[in-house]
Amino acid sequence: MKRANIIPTMKYRDAPAAIEWLCRAFGFEKQMVVEGEGGKIDHAQLKLGDAMIMLGSFRGNEYEKKVRTP
Repeated sequence: MKRANIIPTMKYRDAPAAIEWLCRAFGFEKQMVVEGEGGKIDHAQLKLGDAMIMLGSFRGNEYEKKVRTP
């Protein structure tokens, strides 16, 4: 039976600090980090075993106005 995957995606006001904290505190490993302008993170993928999360910097665009930051 094939496993279904759900990949949580989060936006952080300080994504670079969040990435470092998640790696240090929980043991996530950076798979991909795409840096944008002004130190923002356009997209990042972190892995822990077979699990993955995605995250980026909160920018306050129309889509992000509908979500909450941790």
